Order: sequence, then C-alpha cells, then structure tokens
Amino acid sequence: METFSKRILELRKQAGYTQAQVATVLGIKQPSYIRYENSGAEPTLANLVKLADLYDVSVDYLLGRKEY
Repeated sequence: METFSKRILELRKQAGYTQAQVATVLGIKQPSYIRYENSGAEPTLANLVKLADLYDVSVDYLLGRKEY
C-alpha cells in the first residue's frame, strides 16, 4: 500500500491538483482521500479505477505492479 500512496501523491502534485479536488472527483470527503495518501485507508475498486483514469495510468501502475 505504501507504493500506492507514494504514487498518488506524486501524480497529484504533477497534475497540480489539490487533495480537495481529487476527493471531489472521487465523490469522497477530503479526509478520506488524505488517508489514501497517508496509507491509512485503501480505496474501493471504483475509486481505484477513477484515480487511474484521472491520471491516465493503469491500476497496475498505481498498485506498484508496473513501472509505467
């Protein structure tokens, strides 16, 4: 889960989004999204797919299964 947290933080910063903006896209509250970035919670499958779509990467990349 640590790889996931690092990758979504890095992708969010590269895209110039705030945590609140990403939480809105996911349809969750900002504190819930913050827990994703801090390895305190795991996203639902639906939110994992939304994150991959938002950043135009694969779910495998977000989970650390691939390097691209």
